Amino acid sequence: MDNVDVVVIGGGAAGLSAALVLARARRGVLVVDAGSPRNAPAAHMHGFLSRDGFPPAELLTVARDEVAGYGATIVTGTITDVQPDGGAGYRVVMSGGQRVATRRLLVATGLRDELPDIPGLADRWARDVLHCPYCHGYEVRDRRLAVLGWSPEAVKYTHIVRQWSDDVVLIVAPSTLSATDRDQLAARSVGIVEGSVTRIVVEDDRLSGVEVDGERVIARDAVFVPPRFVPNNDLLAALGCQLDDGGWAVADRTGRTSVAGVWVAGNVANPRAQVITAAGEGSAAAIAINADLVEEDVRNAVRDGNSI
Repeated sequence: MDNVDVVVIGGGAAGLSAALVLARARRGVLVVDAGSPRNAPAAHMHGFLSRDGFPPAELLTVARDEVAGYGATIVTGTITDVQPDGGAGYRVVMSGGQRVATRRLLVATGLRDELPDIPGLADRWARDVLHCPYCHGYEVRDRRLAVLGWSPEAVKYTHIVRQWSDDVVLIVAPSTLSATDRDQLAARSVGIVEGSVTRIVVEDDRLSGVEVDGERVIARDAVFVPPRFVPNNDLLAALGCQLDDGGWAVADRTGRTSVAGVWVAGNVANPRAQVITAAGEGSAAAIAINADLVEEDVRNAVRDGNSI
């Protein structure tokens, strides 16, 4: 069985940022990544200083090389079992059968987006069906935009999308908007379409409109959908980490969870974290983990009468 200081579960921006900091702190680090990043469908990412417009896959390639350059090990796979191993340590079993003993765990498994079951919607995801105006709004500025109002936050979300275009419509089920909602939307010249979205209309590999009630098409160039975020929290739940009512891990500002030796970073705990935010959370968690390990090193040295 191999032994490392930290197993990082998830090789996105949060996990790799943490691995980089820990490897530079001369810790033994193993990153286990399933190889299915949430932003894989996106051609570019935005809002990351010095990497704005960078392809997400290219960022991960560069990051992996940097992390490996400091001696960390990165493997493709999943975790099939984790068991406590005394104190804050764990024994981890990977999908390929490899067993690893680790002193600490960092879970950075991200989230998945739940979309409305509308024909054509998923096929256009991260192309001209979008979820984050801060990530993609600039690229569709001044175009004809629609917001699908299937969530309780749809009106507030629509007002944010309105920042990028003066031609925005909100498509909602009949009788769901309050009088205040209508007044506020009208005040900002946001159109209201009441009905049921039946499909996304695509022509020449471009979104051209949204079909409502199976009969009328609202001509649009891009559609914003506030998705339902679902954390990939199975491992955290199995470890007994405290989760809130939405399934998000309860953690302190460094990512320390309620279970000894387990930290979280990125979208698995923070649904609103962009790539740059997730990377920062990974770095903060890594610094906290290293400090925790140093405290343990000191205790062990005093106990054993050794100098480290």
